[in-house]
Amino acid sequence: MNTIQEPTATLELNRRNFLKVTALAGGGIMLGSYLKLGVSTAEAAAGRGGPGGGAAAKPTALIKIAPNNAVTIIAKNPEIGQGIMTSLPMLIAEDLDVPWSSVTVEQGDLNAAYGAQNAGGSTAIPQNFMLMRQLGAGMRAMLVSAAAQQWSVDPAECTTAAGTVMHQTTGKKATYGELATAAAALPVPAANTLQLKAEKDFKILGTRISGVDNPKVVTGQPLFGIDVKQPGMVYANLTKCPTFGGSPISANLDEVKKLSGVLDAFLVSPQGSAPGVAIVADSTWHAMSAANKLKVEWNFGPNADQSSASFTEQAAKMGVDDGSVTFPTDAKVVQGVYAYPYLSHATLEPQNTTAWVKDDGTMEVWCPTQSPSRAQTTAAAAAGIPAANVKLHITRSGGAFGRRGDVDYAAEAGAIAAKVPGKPVKLTWTREQDMTGDKYRPGAWHFFKGAVDASGKLLGWNDHFVGVTRASGGPGEFPGIKSTSSTVPSGVPVGSWRAPGDNANYWASQSFVDELAHAAGPDPLDFRLELIASGPAGNRSNATRAAGVLKLAAEKAGYGKKLPKGQGQGISYAFSHAGYVAIVADVSVTQDGKLAVHKLTAAVDVGAIVNLSGAEAQIEGAMLDGLGAAWYLSLTIEKGGVKESNFDEYPLIRISDAPATEVHFVHGDYNAAPTGLGEPGLPASAPAVCNAIFAATGKRIRSLPIVNEDLKWS
Repeated sequence: MNTIQEPTATLELNRRNFLKVTALAGGGIMLGSYLKLGVSTAEAAAGRGGPGGGAAAKPTALIKIAPNNAVTIIAKNPEIGQGIMTSLPMLIAEDLDVPWSSVTVEQGDLNAAYGAQNAGGSTAIPQNFMLMRQLGAGMRAMLVSAAAQQWSVDPAECTTAAGTVMHQTTGKKATYGELATAAAALPVPAANTLQLKAEKDFKILGTRISGVDNPKVVTGQPLFGIDVKQPGMVYANLTKCPTFGGSPISANLDEVKKLSGVLDAFLVSPQGSAPGVAIVADSTWHAMSAANKLKVEWNFGPNADQSSASFTEQAAKMGVDDGSVTFPTDAKVVQGVYAYPYLSHATLEPQNTTAWVKDDGTMEVWCPTQSPSRAQTTAAAAAGIPAANVKLHITRSGGAFGRRGDVDYAAEAGAIAAKVPGKPVKLTWTREQDMTGDKYRPGAWHFFKGAVDASGKLLGWNDHFVGVTRASGGPGEFPGIKSTSSTVPSGVPVGSWRAPGDNANYWASQSFVDELAHAAGPDPLDFRLELIASGPAGNRSNATRAAGVLKLAAEKAGYGKKLPKGQGQGISYAFSHAGYVAIVADVSVTQDGKLAVHKLTAAVDVGAIVNLSGAEAQIEGAMLDGLGAAWYLSLTIEKGGVKESNFDEYPLIRISDAPATEVHFVHGDYNAAPTGLGEPGLPASAPAVCNAIFAATGKRIRSLPIVNEDLKWS
């Protein structure tokens, strides 16, 4: 049940390729590593890039030990709310054998020596799990060697605990801080000599550790891109065309320049983003207020006539059953069209970047981004400055969900800053600009047709997938599906939305599986288990692990109990980003159609758990994210742009609607890299709830959001 994928990064420990150890002024040690992810150290040494591109990685400090035994660990990946700023240092600290209370974590800036620093695709833990553990173990081994030399004993006779080396026979002790300078002069241990901690000896991994930034978050201390302040800063806003693909022809710039606090106003066409009208002012308020006074003549571009209604009309024509999918005449045929809409990322922190083009031709950038290297090169290109001359600071992101993998806001900040050299320029989008200028989760339609025989066995099923702009992932990983696809042309910009492809396609496929199960007769759980057991060879997922989470979720939720009408349980499953998740939803629906989701119970198999608190938060947050999107969220395309512009029209799920949650993890192997957790928990949430609604009311939800459906029953 615990077949864990091997890590994708490689690391060799030797003086040339792994560690750079230097003595710190006043004593102490710092330790760094070659961390070019996705390539071997030989490839890194040869200058060939891996994820994130760039030249071979250079040694850089990730761990510092001061004479007073204080340990500082650099968190290299962006913190977007997924807890990676805590989890990666935990891995180092465990095998370094220091108490978490002695560790200070610092967010690293963009640094080519770190290798890939992206956040997205639930990849940070699988790519870095063994690397971080070996880094901690390598430093621990050097500290033990330093102590053994000082005491003239065999290193094998020494042990460590809580940042201290001890000799088992004589009882001699020395703190890491006392040994650090001597350790810095020693040879680096070879990889095959390292001893990673056994799970039974863990003091940090698998426990609950609070996020290192939590105190600052809850007390409102500056952490986020929107909090950045620099001396002499000016503030900017950029107004873009209300239709996608449009551009400004002219604007009342002279009038706007006379408004209170406005320093400049001009048309700008950032390389890497849409053109618009920029306003620079002495405050964000003045910049945004002046933007409301703009009178712009627009070229609305080629997409001005596009609409959700026209997309739906085209999809309906493409999805007509042409009779090519047939079943025996005595089969029970089930057909259904499942439709889902465009969605915005709706990050609570709107897009922003601060850029400072300096007199010496360099630029400094502060950016909440999932793609720091991409933000750096994009901002640099927009400002006309070589990327090598741009220093990028990674700030914490106030939500991302895939949105901050795109870096159009960094391009805009760079382009505007180039027009205001010598001053830090802080670009901030309004909420309306954020929602109408997003990179959206595309809408789509699944035209399903399937059949079961008289004994309840699945004969097969077909999915004609019609996507807007792009096919976005198909029906999800599940046996028995044959699919074709068509595309509705659209000028609406799209991007990655949490669990791309899987986020809605599993809703469709798992809901239709439920339809087939009810047509066949067996319980939907048994029907799924039989499908998984008989699935064709070559599926990406492991049938044993898939069945395991379904059975565990059902057991923990008490699935299958008899309930009165108006109450229901639904079950679903997803294999997303290499993680196995099954969810059982308990719901009730009043006769007048009011839905209440009482509980979501999840079973999760992603391998070893680094931070139990963070892991639970990721699954709980993903389930609620998936539920809220399916329940309430929808964007409407009108006249080539997005109609909804704020949370009054795009309502996020509220506390009053949030169900109780329960998460159960399958125990994993700490000797192999686990898979990530940011995305796997989302896709199974919506179908579990919709299947529970059917169990409660007999009404099948085939179109999202749920709030638009009539759930009344009698």
